[in-house]
Amino acid sequence: MLARLTLATLIALAAAGTSMLAQTKPVVHGINGSWEAYPIRGEGFGSGVQPKVRVPPPPAVPEPPLKQPHLDEWRATQQRNAELTRKGLPPPSTGMACIPEGMPAMMQGTFPMEILETPGQVTVIQEAFTQVRRVYLDVPPIAPQDAEPYFSGHSTGKWEGDTLVVQTVGVKESVRFRNTPHSTNMRITERMSLVNDEILQNQVTIDDPEFLTKPWTWTWMYHRWPGYKIQEYVCEDNRYFEDPNLKYQRLKVN
Repeated sequence: MLARLTLATLIALAAAGTSMLAQTKPVVHGINGSWEAYPIRGEGFGSGVQPKVRVPPPPAVPEPPLKQPHLDEWRATQQRNAELTRKGLPPPSTGMACIPEGMPAMMQGTFPMEILETPGQVTVIQEAFTQVRRVYLDVPPIAPQDAEPYFSGHSTGKWEGDTLVVQTVGVKESVRFRNTPHSTNMRITERMSLVNDEILQNQVTIDDPEFLTKPWTWTWMYHRWPGYKIQEYVCEDNRYFEDPNLKYQRLKVN
């Protein structure tokens, strides 16, 4: 009888343990893997493979709703950079100095990115400049005034159904997406969700009442790239120097 009771107890404990493991097993939402910007940027770029089920591409990122005089200054910079491009000269950029793009630009980098879902965290690795950001899940967000300035900022998030909602603060003031200035209180909110098995969308909203007249919102999309492995990216050989007459000629590296 004792042996039977012991066996029954062991079976019950094993079943309870299995049930607890099943309850604590992390939920994977299907965003793991490598992704490239969608729509494909051009022939011979990236995977070159169009998704099986195409979806309408998102509209272009709108002009930032900057307050004056920042808007006029921003427009003048855009015009000057466009003129340099027409002349075949690369406009000034942090990338030319091998400085990472930071947030939010790294979420639409030149090269693919990898997303890793692990318990309590979502990690984004952007191949360009080997940028890494960690989204800590279900933890209190950091107040902007308490955040040490980083290129990628400090990101916290939570899953709302199948949508990952992420808030980022603490982006360095020197990190300027599309030459747009911002304050230390800037807050970036992202809402990432799968459109289908191949397309991931990311709705980005920037709030910064010090510089913006209203929230600045746009959507980016990514195409899944099965099997792609993120490559090493070293920018040392890609630096430029500034010449007052010729404007940013390539630096020759011996």
